[in-house]
Amino acid sequence: MSTEPSVSSDTQQSVTVQRGEESQMVRSMYELMELADIRLNGDRPHDIRIHDPKRLAERVFAQGNLGLGESYMDGLWDANQLDAFFDRLLRARLQDRVKPLRLAFHALRVRLLNLQNMRRAWRVGEAHYDLGNDFYEAMLDPRLTYTCGYWSGGATTLAEAQEAKLDLICRKLELKPGMRMLDIGCGWGSLMGFAAEHYGVECVGVTISREQTALAQKRYEGLPVEFRLQDYRTLNETFDRIASVGMFEHVGRKNHRTFMEVANRCLADDGLFLLHTIGKNVRDSTPDPWIDKYIFPNGDLPSIGQIGDACEDLFVAEDMHNFGADYDKTLMAWHANFEAAWPRFADKLGERFHRMWRYYLLSCAGAFRARDIQLWQWVLSKQGIVGGYQRPTTSRA
Repeated sequence: MSTEPSVSSDTQQSVTVQRGEESQMVRSMYELMELADIRLNGDRPHDIRIHDPKRLAERVFAQGNLGLGESYMDGLWDANQLDAFFDRLLRARLQDRVKPLRLAFHALRVRLLNLQNMRRAWRVGEAHYDLGNDFYEAMLDPRLTYTCGYWSGGATTLAEAQEAKLDLICRKLELKPGMRMLDIGCGWGSLMGFAAEHYGVECVGVTISREQTALAQKRYEGLPVEFRLQDYRTLNETFDRIASVGMFEHVGRKNHRTFMEVANRCLADDGLFLLHTIGKNVRDSTPDPWIDKYIFPNGDLPSIGQIGDACEDLFVAEDMHNFGADYDKTLMAWHANFEAAWPRFADKLGERFHRMWRYYLLSCAGAFRARDIQLWQWVLSKQGIVGGYQRPTTSRA
């Protein structure tokens, strides 16, 4: 006599349908990959290895980019080269073909709520920038410059690319000895230190990271630079020049105008303001949910139109320079440093963090390579430069 439980024909049919739906979901996932010429277990840089097709398909179709990233962190799939995989995926615009209803709330809260108000603004500093100075010292260049390097001038190393970028900013701002410069979102002070050393200016920098402030104060002791743990919205004093490098991405669309109003009231009438920011190609889009959850809480990339709206009647746009392709090289250099240093942090941070950080650096490199996101430097004036502004073309050296 059989001890197996009996199964009705209705139950058998339900199981068959369910398995068929699962198989269809997996097939649909493979078909999407084929649209980007991505093969399963292929030997090309952008091909992938899927260890659990069913679970991966379920999470991707239910959660989109969030599910794809979390599945990678959980080891459900790997890629020969993540950066090449994302270059292919984004060029084929596969993200536009998967729009889970579950992420509608994420999009709605971005549009309706001010996620970067003065109470929330400190969260990204605590979650990301306060991860540990030793960690960033291992990943970044010697000056701890956590923004896009400038490789277009012939730089061959990360350190050279970052110094070239800092010098480019100083020359665009036409810095002169004795000037007073404000750095909104100063990080570890690389721009302030460089400007004080090479251009003889005094600097004030504000940041929301306690770790950055503590290290910067020690590193640049003796130079005419002041570091403040302060929200930019509370600034109310006059400067000859203002720079903001890699901070506007955290301001948020509901605060773009406020940011520009602060810069306007703090800039001398004949001054210059340089805004260096990552940007997106489409105005009405939603921040990546995986990046928002794991890397930059409440981040919100601006579009050209949103920056223009925020500047209206406050600034004249003298120059806009896009060198987003240089961020691909910068991220790949950071990734190489991160992997080389990982054995020092493995016990403390764990393998899931390892996969998360690798995914962050390489997916962003792929996004810049695909030109899905950009890097802009804007030079703004309050009243317009008489005769026009000329972008510098030669290095200080």
